[in-house]
Amino acid sequence: MIPRIPTATFRVQLREGVDFDTLAGRLDAIAGLGVSHLYLSPIFAARQGSTHGYDVTDPTRIDPALGGREGFEALARAARDRGLGIILDIVPNHTAFSVENPWLADVLARGRASPHARHFDIDWQAGPLVLPWLPQPFEQMLRQGDFHVADGQWHMGDLSIPLAQGSDATDDLRALHEAQHWRLVPAAKERDAITHRRFFNVTDLIGMRVEDARVFDDTHALITALVRQGLVQGLRVDHVDGLVDPAGYLARLADAVPGIPVWVEKILTGDEPLPPAWPVAGTTGYEAGCLLTRMLTRVDGIARLDAHWRQTTGIAEDFPQALMRAKHDVLDHELAAERRQMARLAERAVQPVTDADFGPETLREAVTALLTAIPRYRSYVTDRGADGEDRAMIAAVADRAARDLRCDRAVRVLAGIWAAPANAAQRDFVFRLQQVSGALLAKAQEDTAGFRWTRYLAANEVGAEPDHPAVDAAEALALLRARRPGDMVLTSSHDSKRSEDARARIIAASHLPDALTELDDQARGLAGDLDPQWRWYVLQTALALQGAPEAGDRIAAHLEKALREAKQTSFWTRPDAALEQAAGDLGRALLAEWDRDRPAALTALTDRGDALMLAQLVCKMLMPGFPDIYQGTEARFLALTDPDNRRPVAWRALTAPATGDDPSAVKHRWTRALLRLRADHRDWLARAEVDLTIDAGGLTLTRHEGERRLTAHLQLPQGAAARPDPAAILHWTGPDGCHVALLAHGPGWTRIDN
Repeated sequence: MIPRIPTATFRVQLREGVDFDTLAGRLDAIAGLGVSHLYLSPIFAARQGSTHGYDVTDPTRIDPALGGREGFEALARAARDRGLGIILDIVPNHTAFSVENPWLADVLARGRASPHARHFDIDWQAGPLVLPWLPQPFEQMLRQGDFHVADGQWHMGDLSIPLAQGSDATDDLRALHEAQHWRLVPAAKERDAITHRRFFNVTDLIGMRVEDARVFDDTHALITALVRQGLVQGLRVDHVDGLVDPAGYLARLADAVPGIPVWVEKILTGDEPLPPAWPVAGTTGYEAGCLLTRMLTRVDGIARLDAHWRQTTGIAEDFPQALMRAKHDVLDHELAAERRQMARLAERAVQPVTDADFGPETLREAVTALLTAIPRYRSYVTDRGADGEDRAMIAAVADRAARDLRCDRAVRVLAGIWAAPANAAQRDFVFRLQQVSGALLAKAQEDTAGFRWTRYLAANEVGAEPDHPAVDAAEALALLRARRPGDMVLTSSHDSKRSEDARARIIAASHLPDALTELDDQARGLAGDLDPQWRWYVLQTALALQGAPEAGDRIAAHLEKALREAKQTSFWTRPDAALEQAAGDLGRALLAEWDRDRPAALTALTDRGDALMLAQLVCKMLMPGFPDIYQGTEARFLALTDPDNRRPVAWRALTAPATGDDPSAVKHRWTRALLRLRADHRDWLARAEVDLTIDAGGLTLTRHEGERRLTAHLQLPQGAAARPDPAAILHWTGPDGCHVALLAHGPGWTRIDN
């Protein structure tokens, strides 16, 4: 019988050489690791050549490229035979905006008359569906003869678009184009012209209206069938905040698959709680991983790093200021289309309001002020209006938004509508506002400010707050005690900005700040004219990746992405080749220099990083909730943001014997040992209380009930070398005397490693 709440999960990224048959051949090794569930990336039919599966083209089919329905059923049976359940990553928010999507192709041919037109979130009031797929202006391509019509399709290079049923083929291609349910425009116009809801600013993904019961049923028929057949034992809901009504969606999902645990990809900010009414087992665990980073970070070290960073880079602003600038930049560019739509929706929403005669610029200004003032990903206002917590947040947002406006009347009116929408137009405004606010915070914080405000990259993580990199014991303990057995503990994922072990190297800089500043002084001589802001970023990144396979090529590719995501002088649409080359050259030079003549400061940081890697592992396995093991992280795993963290992993390491005192081998052995411990004491860990101390000597996390206790202990060097406690069932002492151990007291424990 597969347990309902996992002992632990093993996250597998399908595609890129891993299909169902390949994975079936690795089940013995995965089961042998000690997990209870496979946790799979999306399996549904996706765009040809998809590397991730989130660009679903047909939610009613399992992708033939992975092995199809037959292959998945064989995998599920093989997993069940080894005691493994399957958790499936599902994508209700969007599908691919592509002619490969059969439902969308039907809409292109039949327009609003298509039975699938209601499935997609399309603003038909704005006119025909805009397809921003042209590399050049329409008229120019028409003159060049780049279009032709044949077999009921409009052809452009390798692309074929269905023509409207009944439209006559004609030599007048301009007139034929005007007769379609769609309009081709240059890709550069997507910020001005799109008429569908996107996933963030990804135009090639189109929003689905799963709030409609029929759309839900159509998009979830296969999912519910797999659950009812016993092939799937849990679901992970991607980007729940993108939905119109997350609570309503989750309630409908719970009714469709009763008794099956559901986890939501939900980023909680500050002290924001997971909405208590949601029928879910928990989140996917970003907040848990960020808590672990904060627990291991040293406050005094951050202060010293901050002083050096500000002095060398000249950056004076704090993170909230950097984030606010990033929000405005993103609204001006990446989400300009969404803001234009919001202003139009606001105009319709205020029409019944007495004395609300606002012009378009006033409404645009008010929408901008509200969106940039929202501190969370979104509110959860429904047809019934806002609850007490959302009302309080909306009032605070309105006050914040009004501060810098010459007239706050429009902001106040829109905030009132937000809290209590009274008609369809007002609900349209509010629901769209809630979807756009999450996209804005994600793009502005994770993908813009997080690459600009570079003081301490360990805190620039998905779901983290860069200006709150550390935590005291009291706050951390309160967060730990609020966790439930069904909460996931995630330290690395396909979305992480840096893998857990790469992050541990940077955390080490908060323990040994002088070591990092010494390396920065050395890097200055290799940096040429590179801006110190980017020298500091490159240095931390090189530290995170040093010693990894193909590190030089990988750091150069990552820096290209980082510079473009920062959106300061290099952009995806207009790269700064000289800057990208200079950053990449510095990354390669640092790694090469360290290989030739390894500095003592680097050794100190990597040694401390190894200890923090193991301390993080033990705390992850011991804290309330259950651990998720991302593929490859059972041993040391050094990776940067995607696509680097989705590289093929060394699967042979799962079965290779892990011997010796090398920290990577120790991590591998400890992962297995701790997973066995979790399986043997599953019920006790679900009940046990938690305590925590953090002080100058290190960190101690304890689970206890009655006479039995387990204690994860990180002891930092304080003069005399650390000594193993005789009650330790796991222990390791690093070259610098930093000691990591798992201690057991009371009856019922057995030694699991030496």
